[in-house]
Formats: sequence, C-alpha cells, structure tokens
Amino acid sequence: MKQPRYLGSKILYLLAHWIKDDEWYVKMRYRLYVGKKLNLNNPQTYNEKLCWQKLYDHNPLYTTMVDKYAAKEYVANIIGDKYIIPTIGHWERPEEIDWDKLPNQFVLKTTHDSGGVIVVKDKDSLNKAKAIAKLNKCLKSDNYAVTREWPYKNVHRRVIAEQYMEDSKTGELRDYKFFSFDGEVKAMFISQDRGKAGEEVKFDYFDADFNHLDIHQYHDAGKSAPEKPVCFDEMKMLASKLSKGLPQVRVDFYEVNGKAYFGELTFFHHGGIVPFTPEKWDYTFGSWIKLPKEKRI
Repeated sequence: MKQPRYLGSKILYLLAHWIKDDEWYVKMRYRLYVGKKLNLNNPQTYNEKLCWQKLYDHNPLYTTMVDKYAAKEYVANIIGDKYIIPTIGHWERPEEIDWDKLPNQFVLKTTHDSGGVIVVKDKDSLNKAKAIAKLNKCLKSDNYAVTREWPYKNVHRRVIAEQYMEDSKTGELRDYKFFSFDGEVKAMFISQDRGKAGEEVKFDYFDADFNHLDIHQYHDAGKSAPEKPVCFDEMKMLASKLSKGLPQVRVDFYEVNGKAYFGELTFFHHGGIVPFTPEKWDYTFGSWIKLPKEKRI
C-alpha cells in the first residue's frame, strides 16, 4: 500500500495549486502520508492537532512569527537582541544584491520557505548566477499552496543575508529544537550532521530534563547521543517565554561557542504528516496541546 500512497502524494503535490478546498486537501494529504483518516472533529494526536491548526487557528500574529526577517524583531522584543543572528542585508529580488558589500562568509535565505538557504564560506568561489537562479526559484515557491500551513500565506517574500555562524567545537551549526506548549517546554530534539558530506541528518529526541527518548520520526537518531548543550537551560527558558500564550510552537535555537542564538519559530513540525515511532508519542505530544475553544479563520 505504501507505493500507491507515495504516488498519490506526488499527484496531490502537482495538483496543489488547483485544489481550492483546504479541508479536503489537508485530509487527503494526511491520509496519503500517515495512512489514516484525519479526525478534525475530535483530534487527539499531535499530527491531528497540527492539521486542525492549519485550518482553524488563523492568528494573524503567526505570519510575523514565521517570517524569517520579521520574526527577528518580534523575538528580540521578547528575549533581547543578543540572541538574534545579525542580518547583513535584505532585498526584494536577488538581482539587487550588492555582492561587494557582503563579507567573505555569509548565509543567504528567503523569508517564506525552508529550502531557500545558501551557505557561503568563500565568496570568491561562489557561482553568483547559480545562487541568483536558486533564490528566484525559491521566491516563486508557494509553501502555503503545497502544505496549507496558513501562516505562510501572506509572508512578505524577500531575500536576506545573515552572518555566517559555526560552532568551533562541533564544526557545524547544530539545531536545538524545543517543543513548547503555552510557556512550557515538554521535549526537544537535536539536529546534527546537517550539510556534512556523506552524512545523513540525525535527529535525537530528549525530554525536558535532557533524558534521551526512543523516538524516530523521518530521520534516524545518531549512533551515539549528542552532548547536552552548554546553553540548554537558557534555551529552554527562552523557548518557554516565546511560547507563552500559544497552544504550541517549536522554538529553534543554535549554540555557537557557548552562546545561544534564535533560529526560527515553527508551528507545523514535519508538516503534521510524519508518523511517530513508537506511535504512542503522537498521542503523548497531542495531549500537551490545548487547542482554542473557538475556530479563528
């Protein structure tokens, strides 16, 4: 049955821009990826509740929070500027980038999607034409149409350049992603080996006290669990602050040379369509979300 579902998901993706019924689309996408019927009347699991939020929790603030440029000011107003990775420049179109004013190392990304990232470690060796082509392609992508994740529908699409960051101990920029529920962090996972040649990304899950959890979701865990980050308690506290008043949000941080930096805010971890192994964790995470009593659409 997996192969027909795989083919069905590809067909649905190709038809996404022509399908206008959001509820039908979300239900069908969930069925194809998860292999189960989506319960929107009485959602119980984490993935079901994320899908409910896609359709019925349209808080206008969410758009600012997922905008990779606008979110920086929003977050800085809550936890302070020192946690924000400096923005070097921003442009409406990649053709407007003044390459001469950029440092030798930097990161380019688009503000509305997850794939438009270009890490530049040596500006002189950068193929600028190729970079511009990639950014233009990303700017045309419509994350909302494909996922129906409402916060992305009205994000101001643009290109930003950020300061290049790398931790000297790990030799990479590890993600520390905190699952936060109305001011309380319940779990987190560490993403490592992202972008390493010949390596697959590894996801290791932990509870709020940094006890390793036997959770597998999309990516395998590492052969050995990563060390507890120096800034774990600080990042956990900051994630709690940023999630206060929200049913749920995943708050991502980086740790660079013993200092915490804000990464992004994500409302739909894995799009709400990736099963947990063991399945019990889908229900456990779901129990932590208290959905709004009234729909906001």
